[in-house]
Amino acid sequence: MADDKSKRDFRDRNRVSADEDYEVEYFARENGVTIEQVRELIKANGNDREALIEAARLLRERK
Repeated sequence: MADDKSKRDFRDRNRVSADEDYEVEYFARENGVTIEQVRELIKANGNDREALIEAARLLRERK
């Protein structure tokens, strides 16, 4: 049976939404930073997940 092309999932998994508390909390927990730090990282670097992971890694290494 062929896929139904009219049913599409528009979630963008390579982005972190600062407006969604559960996404921010999950990202913070997974990357060892605080929720406030995640929000600051999003402001400084945008919401691209890969860039945020790298920025969180650098933040952890500085401390």
